[in-house]
Amino acid sequence: MEVKPSTVKELRDKTGAGVMDCKKALAEANGDLDKATAWLHEQGIAQAAKRAGRKASEGSVGSYIHAGGKLGVLVEVNCESDFVAKTDDFQALVKEIAMQVAAANPRVVRREELPSEIVEQERQIYAQQAAASGKPEAVIAKIVEGKMEKFLKDICLLEQSYVRDPNRTINDLVLEFGAKLKEKIDVRRFVRFQLGENTEAKTD
Repeated sequence: MEVKPSTVKELRDKTGAGVMDCKKALAEANGDLDKATAWLHEQGIAQAAKRAGRKASEGSVGSYIHAGGKLGVLVEVNCESDFVAKTDDFQALVKEIAMQVAAANPRVVRREELPSEIVEQERQIYAQQAAASGKPEAVIAKIVEGKMEKFLKDICLLEQSYVRDPNRTINDLVLEFGAKLKEKIDVRRFVRFQLGENTEAKTD
């Protein structure tokens, strides 16, 4: 089918994809803009998955300061090349992730980094709460697992809902930028400072 240049432009503006990719997506979707957008997203995620094994040793350290200097974040995001690290798109991603850390206060980047004792401690708390309900063991086990999943998604950065779009996770955001920039992107680490945090009153 013939694809109108105006539709190609609209899809490019919406997704940031190249002209040829937009034409192919619209052809696959029979001219439907929403379906073409979904197709590009699926293709990008698939390509990003293929890049997962590649090495990302370049990148950037970004910062975000909020609340009149009372809250600050440093985050390191890696990519494959210095060229991509300097692009506006990559820097925008670093900024978005730093803002996410400031707003959502995750504990770790991914669940594998969480100490096993913290996981077990939470599991025990949920198990005791569920047991008090008097429900059957099989039901209790499902309740505990459900609460554990919610706990992990709340504190693991990549699994958190993106504050600008709760329908996407931070991992979705990273994969989308990886597809757009055609490189593996990896959030390596972050640190979040809040004024007065962990300050204990000292007495002589």
